[in-house]
Amino acid sequence: MTATSPTAPTAAGPAAPTATTTPATSPVLRVAPAAPADAAAYFRASLVFHADVSDVAAALKADGDPGFVVLDSRSTESWDQGHIPGAIHLPTALIAEQAGQLLDKDVPVVTYCWGPGCNGATRAALVLAELGYQVKEMLGGFEYWAREGFAFETWQGTERRDADPLTSPTESANCGC
Repeated sequence: MTATSPTAPTAAGPAAPTATTTPATSPVLRVAPAAPADAAAYFRASLVFHADVSDVAAALKADGDPGFVVLDSRSTESWDQGHIPGAIHLPTALIAEQAGQLLDKDVPVVTYCWGPGCNGATRAALVLAELGYQVKEMLGGFEYWAREGFAFETWQGTERRDADPLTSPTESANCGC
């Protein structure tokens, strides 16, 4: 099996490793895994940019200030269908004009949109970062918030669905991740 050879770092951060292809029989290993140091840098960087639904819920549930605000970047119609309790509603198209009135640049922002099939939270996070905010994107979005059984608010009041056993443990509050 061939190893990867690192490339020079760039201004954007650690360089992507250069992987050489291997004639391995497994499609998974046709491109060799990154060197451990390169993999560690990549996964560490990923955690800088992303937050997990369960971690956000646990931080919001704990007593005291979680140290961040949650921002729902979807439309008003989507917000009315359901949103995270305590979230700030600021559609992506309005962030540039209204963020300064609603957000403190000293407080990190966690953005979310519908779910994994939507990159609205990514676009919102980009606009916020360009405006000088510290920002993370919540992986899974509102879809996984609801699927993991966390309470959400609608225009009719608070709702909660049973946790989907494919996304959340049924016997424990902690998935062990």
